[in-house]
Amino acid sequence: MWKPSQTGSTSPTPTPEPPRAAPPAAAPESPSRLQAGSADQATLGKGLFIKGEITGSESLYIDGKVEGAVTLPGNRVTVGRNGQVSANITAREVVVLGKVKGNVSATDRVDIRAEGSLHGDVAAARISIEDGAFFKGGIDIRKPDAKPLQATGTSGPVAVPGPSIHEAHSTN
Repeated sequence: MWKPSQTGSTSPTPTPEPPRAAPPAAAPESPSRLQAGSADQATLGKGLFIKGEITGSESLYIDGKVEGAVTLPGNRVTVGRNGQVSANITAREVVVLGKVKGNVSATDRVDIRAEGSLHGDVAAARISIEDGAFFKGGIDIRKPDAKPLQATGTSGPVAVPGPSIHEAHSTN
């Protein structure tokens, strides 16, 4: 038997519509990467294998295997304990808990934890290597406001301001 009180039960079905409207309302907050940066993070589980290029606009936690290139400027890339990455990584911040074979470029910092292993060159404003971590490669410390060097197609020495090594150690 139908009762008028049942019409009230049909009105809750449209109530899921306002939550659908809520994500667009939350979208203006996402340009503020300082607050939403840690909330927007994708995860590659330990059962996943990706071969190719990863690009995007959110942080990434890698616990699986990746071969190729990882380019997430302005975001954090974390290689988890189970993560195995054979790729060049470009990001704002890189944290290594697993294994990375490839060059790492970070605009802010690179953090190699005690369980982590990094075989490749690092270019970053700051680097941290914990006791027990493995690192083999070169380190290029860059000022936070410095832009990455780009090849100009010319060969020969590059002029660098300041005294050269020979001038600094000159005995004359």
